[in-house]
This record gives sequence, structure tokens and C-alpha cells, in this order.
Amino acid sequence: MAKLDIIDRDGRSADQMDLPDGLFGGAARDHLVYEAVVGFRANQRQGTAAAKTRAAVRGGGKKPWRQKGTGRARVGSTRSPLWRKGGTVFGPQPRDYSTALPKKAKRGALRSALARKHAAGDLLVTTGLDLQAPKTKEAAALLKALKLDSALLVDLPGNAHLFRAVRNIPRVKAVDVAGLNVYDVLAHKSLVFTRRAFEAVLERLK
Repeated sequence: MAKLDIIDRDGRSADQMDLPDGLFGGAARDHLVYEAVVGFRANQRQGTAAAKTRAAVRGGGKKPWRQKGTGRARVGSTRSPLWRKGGTVFGPQPRDYSTALPKKAKRGALRSALARKHAAGDLLVTTGLDLQAPKTKEAAALLKALKLDSALLVDLPGNAHLFRAVRNIPRVKAVDVAGLNVYDVLAHKSLVFTRRAFEAVLERLK
């Protein structure tokens, strides 16, 4: 069974924990990771883009000229798509871009993403990420001690100080266990868990 070092707030090894072979020993499922990332990005889309058709453009109720006898082409409305200030043909309309990935596929994608981080040496588990106050200065000092530049920090929901303190730090994001997703894991170089959060994730991925 593989071992994982648990580091303290200064980056020194403080303990070790066993890693389940089923989580980090299997083959990477690249296609599941791809599906999870595409699905995540699609779910972020608002889908509110819209263009007015000839029916939605204001005006155009009066026929510009009579049907026959003028020598000009027949036309029934000044809001025809052929006219200036007319409607748009086949323009975008509000729609829902969201996709639903099966729970088993989501777990498999996250498992593969974590395995890749572990293989690259970018998965860290710490004894804790607690801060005395929600101050950016404190969070920056903690990241400096851990020698982190681009990092996703994961803890339980109760660590509100951490979630607030890192908001203004570029390339750093903090999420709780429920908000952990494949896209954020891949978007940051390092993945840092507290021990309690990592144990919760392992339980979730069983």
C-alpha cells in the first residue's frame, strides 16, 4: 500500500498515511476527465444571449407601400431581415447548455485527476490550513512557507477564514470538499488538502 507524507505548516514531514490502491493504482481515465471538464465549462454558461427576430423588433406594423403599381419589390414590413433595423434571422436565443454527468463517471474523473496530481508530486496533505483571521497577508505567508505559487486549497466548510483570505491572491483558490471538481484540480499546479478534507474525499470516492 502506498504511503503519503503529511506536512506541517512549514512544509516539513509530520506524519504519513496509507493510500488506497484502488484510488491511485488504476489506469488513468482520460476520456472521463475530458467529459468532466467539458461538462463543468458548459454548466458555467449563462445561456442568455438573444437576438430579436422580425416578430420581436418594435414597429413595422404598417405596410411601407401598396402591393402593386409602384414598380418596387413587394414588402409587408419595415422590420424584414433584409431591411436596416430589421430582425435577425436564426440569431441566438436563450438556452440551457448544462449537461449531467453520471455520478459514477464524476467519481472516476476526479479519481483520475487526483492520481495524476499524485504521480506528478503535486498532491500535498497538510496538518491544517487554519488562519487566525481572514487576512490576505496571513494566507500569503502560509503559501510562502509551503512554497506554493499556483494552488487549489481544499478544506472542510468550517474554515471560513481561509476561503475569504485567498480571494485576492492570483492563481490560488480555496474550496470546501463539496465544491471540489476536476476543472479546478487541473487548473492549478498544486493540490493541497488538509488531512480531514483528504479523508473525506477518499470516503467520497469509495
